[in-house]
Amino acid sequence: MGGSKKIPMRKCVGCQEMKSKKEMIRVIKTPENAFLLDAGGKKNGRGAYVCPGGECLKLARKNKGLERSFKQAIPEEVYEALEKEMGKLETG
Repeated sequence: MGGSKKIPMRKCVGCQEMKSKKEMIRVIKTPENAFLLDAGGKKNGRGAYVCPGGECLKLARKNKGLERSFKQAIPEEVYEALEKEMGKLETG
């Protein structure tokens, strides 16, 4: 029963590229309708994936990638909070 382990792939909602799940940052919508960044990828909630650079988040905002993933409008302050949080992840 050897063989290679399957790598889970996810599509970025910004650049639309398929990458391994570990390379990406998960944006989740909790049951309470809050939007959070889930760096570990283990939190409960509906998820969408974005590449770690801030560029893909900007693209996702422009092409409404997160809106499509979550099937709802996303308030501006959510994007601003996600951008701040992503900035912390990049520097820290």
